[in-house]
Amino acid sequence: MPQPTHLWKLDIPSSEPTEEDLKKYWAKCVEKLGMVPNVIRAVSTNPKKARAFISMYNELMLGESGLSKLEREMIAVVVSSANRCYYCLVAHGQAVRQYSGDAQLGEMMVMNYRVAELPARQRAMLDFAWKLTLTPFDVGDADREALRKLGFSERDLYDLCDVVAFFNMSNRMAHGTEMMPNADYHAQSR
Repeated sequence: MPQPTHLWKLDIPSSEPTEEDLKKYWAKCVEKLGMVPNVIRAVSTNPKKARAFISMYNELMLGESGLSKLEREMIAVVVSSANRCYYCLVAHGQAVRQYSGDAQLGEMMVMNYRVAELPARQRAMLDFAWKLTLTPFDVGDADREALRKLGFSERDLYDLCDVVAFFNMSNRMAHGTEMMPNADYHAQSR
């Protein structure tokens, strides 16, 4: 059974942008991904917010960091799993499959990251992401110190919190608008 075909449950139609920078970004998405992700279609209904979202996403997920691109995608999926965000589980589960070359790892991250046999560093990182998502008021010095002991730098800790925070925000938008992921993601990197 295919997923619903709507972009989102808002009466705001999506259309190709008229702004040159966003048109170029859409073209780059098609070139690199073979599609324009639906989240980009949705945010492009407000060009100013689209630019901010794209800039933040690109810096968090593709910029320089002590966290690998795979680790950042794993964090995105664990946060989205805790929040049960269909959009991000589909889209970022695919990214985990792509970056890892392991379709099973992508599925484990989506369903229950704890079943994956991960290095201690990654397990602790994902446990922290889960805790910061579900019980942020319980995060304290002991949690940060445990990550430091596993080799996380202060910048790594900042980046970890930044990615967790971003995906909690974007999960809320996806839930609130019932945004659907591109159906193409389901078959990719399998």
